[in-house]
Amino acid sequence: MKTDLSSQIKLDRVPKRYYHPENEIELAAVTREEKLNTLIFETANDGGEFIASEIVRYINRFVKKNGKCVMALGAGNSTHRVYASLIKLYQEGKVDFSNVIIYNISEFFPLMPEGPSTMRRLNDVFLNHVNIKKENIRTIDPQITKETMFDYCQAYEESIQNEGGLNLVVCEIGSNGSIAFNEPGSAPSSICRLVLLSNYTRHQISNDYKCDEVPDTAITLGISTILKSNRILTMAWGESRSQIIHETVEEPASAQVPASFMQGHPHAKVVIDLPAADDLTRISHPWKVTSCEWNDKLIRRAIVWLSQLIHKPILKLTDKDYNDAGLGELLVLYGSAYNVNIKVFNDLQHTITGWPGGKPNADDTYRPERAKPYPKRVIVFSPHPDDDVISMGGTLKRLVDQKHDVHVAYETSGNIAVGDEDMMRYFMMMDKIAPQFGFDTEGYNKLSKGVSEFVKAKTAGETDSADIREIKTMIRQAEATIACNYIGVKPDHIHFLRLPFYETGTIKKGDLSQRDVDIIKKLLSDVKPHQIFVAGDLADPHGTHKVCTDAVLAAVDELIDEEWMKDCRIWMYRGAWAEWEIDHIEMAVPISPEELRFKRNSILKHQSQMENAPFLGDDDRLFWQRAEERNRATAKLYEGLGLASYEAMEAFVEYHPIR
Repeated sequence: MKTDLSSQIKLDRVPKRYYHPENEIELAAVTREEKLNTLIFETANDGGEFIASEIVRYINRFVKKNGKCVMALGAGNSTHRVYASLIKLYQEGKVDFSNVIIYNISEFFPLMPEGPSTMRRLNDVFLNHVNIKKENIRTIDPQITKETMFDYCQAYEESIQNEGGLNLVVCEIGSNGSIAFNEPGSAPSSICRLVLLSNYTRHQISNDYKCDEVPDTAITLGISTILKSNRILTMAWGESRSQIIHETVEEPASAQVPASFMQGHPHAKVVIDLPAADDLTRISHPWKVTSCEWNDKLIRRAIVWLSQLIHKPILKLTDKDYNDAGLGELLVLYGSAYNVNIKVFNDLQHTITGWPGGKPNADDTYRPERAKPYPKRVIVFSPHPDDDVISMGGTLKRLVDQKHDVHVAYETSGNIAVGDEDMMRYFMMMDKIAPQFGFDTEGYNKLSKGVSEFVKAKTAGETDSADIREIKTMIRQAEATIACNYIGVKPDHIHFLRLPFYETGTIKKGDLSQRDVDIIKKLLSDVKPHQIFVAGDLADPHGTHKVCTDAVLAAVDELIDEEWMKDCRIWMYRGAWAEWEIDHIEMAVPISPEELRFKRNSILKHQSQMENAPFLGDDDRLFWQRAEERNRATAKLYEGLGLASYEAMEAFVEYHPIR
């Protein structure tokens, strides 16, 4: 079973010379916007192996020079593949840790028995598997108190100085630009200290460590301490880190992005994979730094960029506009601005369709979806019981209205997102009508009383009882059913899969397993769809979307040789957390004002997810507001480029199974 296919999605081909130049001259050209030594690898595994080899090199160098190597290590998720590679190198006899001294770069305070611990994690994923001496491992004493905190932090700093300072720091760059637990606002002069963790960071930790309770504070080495190290190796993997990597590497150093202070270090290296590099100039706008290997998507990106830069629709761009913006290469290739303009304009025009399932009896040469077969069997996979309408409610309605055989599959129960208030509202109503309609039985009264008493006594972070989880599941299923009925999906085409990985009752989820994949395989094999819609929005704060997408892609991978799969297309949607960039959009479905109101109403059917939804992330807007504004923004973007004006648009990218 392949469990991480979503991270291997490549929306376009990046020429190797952009991220791995052949010589120093090319390297200097493509990196001229970068203020940090940044190394890009095709995959996170490749990057992790490189960092491991660098660590071995530094250990050998400093042990030879000083008789020891003093390192500060982080325990973030990104470092784990590095440590796995180091363990392998150790097992192969290529590195010796007996003369290595390790300092834990940060630790939670206070340490909770069932809570997260960076030291515990470091031991589990690395230190317990190599020959490092126990007396050479230095970490925060869990017995310290707030009263002794200041003196202890100073002593931790002095301990490092007594060892001659740090030779090497290894840690990840956080999604908010943090380094260790130095969060936005940290000063470059900061040293070892107690810090307050933001709600955003605590949510991330809860997800990363798969735990419900996270301390409000932590102890961390300061930025100044880290920058005094002889060498720094930091890393980040995946598309979700691309924007912060851009800010770290290319923007001026700022306390709002603490990792950017590494720009002043002569021997700091940032190691990333291609998805994490997506917003660096040499990857996103390579024409600014080098001659390009032009393909259709890169040309589209460049012309859209130019159109937005000078506020002109595509068909009004001139030769002078191209030359002034450094895009003269395209004039040489195509002869004139007009030739490029019309190519890109037509390319974008052909992404627009009011027939997301294909238009029957029509020429589909330039349509994103084929005309036949008609009607199509369609499955829309929704990670939570509202992502379908939030992300593609307009398209879902079109597919139903255009007589396709539409199934909706809700992958998780979404029960932890139902607030106790929303649940108790139902009990208040049932308690009043139970005597009138004769269902005030002993069983019901016992359930109602038990639920009420549990909720009253419930403490923060406490797991719901099995009964309450089931009731909250029923609430979400009822809301999803009402929304599907409103759209017109047949009742027997609504599937509640309740994938096992999710059903823990807590924020902490299980790992994706073959059981999850088999449930999806059965549905796919039963329906044999011609179209599959799957979430490509992987930025939700608790990672459920990614796991659900991985489950669908793993099932597709295992069914890829089935005859019906040869006639099946897979479309990825986004909506709640992000939108596709226009150079990647392959199908854009227009939505009229009436259809947008219909979509809003279908989202509002999910009443438990309105005002009290607990997992809105950093965006304070409600989900229907996000959806409308993103859909309107996509339409506005097309309009600004000179295409037809629509109220809103939903955008999709085709997924091609990785063979």
